Amino acid sequence: MSSEKVVIVTDSTAYIPQAALGGFSIPVIPLWLIWGDERFRDGVDIDPPAFYRRLRGAKVFPSTSQPSAGEFQNFFRQTADGADAVVGVFISSKLSGTVPNAQAAQAQLPEAKVRVVDSLSTSMGLGFITLAAARAAAAGRSVDEVVAVAEDMRDRVHVLFAVDTLEYLYRGGRIGGAKRLLGTALNIKPLLQLEDGCIEPLAQVRTKRKAVAQMLDIAEERLEGKPMAEAAIIDVDSPEEGDALAERVKERFGISKVCRTTVSPVIGAHVGPGTVGIGFYAER
Repeated sequence: MSSEKVVIVTDSTAYIPQAALGGFSIPVIPLWLIWGDERFRDGVDIDPPAFYRRLRGAKVFPSTSQPSAGEFQNFFRQTADGADAVVGVFISSKLSGTVPNAQAAQAQLPEAKVRVVDSLSTSMGLGFITLAAARAAAAGRSVDEVVAVAEDMRDRVHVLFAVDTLEYLYRGGRIGGAKRLLGTALNIKPLLQLEDGCIEPLAQVRTKRKAVAQMLDIAEERLEGKPMAEAAIIDVDSPEEGDALAERVKERFGISKVCRTTVSPVIGAHVGPGTVGIGFYAER
């Protein structure tokens, strides 16, 4: 056991619900939502209900941005106060400039022991990696061991999701390999995944119901016969669909507790209303 005090931090796109935190205090740096001339700190100045109400009638489409290196410097200084080290676990570098800016700030703070982990994920994929790091830190692991735990969980977590339309991913420039699905029939419901930090296509399905059924089949394949350790059901302005999916996951995979959450406004701006998904990993 190490005597180091290691603080775990993340960014707002993890959007870990209170029920999943398990008493951990994990400082969060917000990304930015830019709407015309207005700037909102993700999850601070605007929450999901307010965001979706405004999005429904919006004529101007919002964009997003990462925290600046200067914002990261201030954030790391604050969170490092009284700690031996800070481990920051952030949204995939292939989806956002958050990690490079965190690393730029890290380089300017030689007096603070800061380690940056590229989660290659977001939403509760990022959330599960962050929570694994927090548990390791609470267990008294050294900073190197905490980073190793986070990187190990990064390799184990899966995020699968179905969107109502590719329009939001396309307009936000985060479409990745799924761009080859553009131009398909409007009633196609794309089934997507986070793979190696990018959004990649899994299938084109005719209905949302079939997309969700196939999502669960793929989840079972990914488990490779092992029990599901933890799961999170994510919905974007579709709570009834999310609740129904959570019940199906409990019944199918024999897992008693399934985390229910939405996504932060920054992620919602890219995937769009009607998205439902699952983040999970298998027991060893």
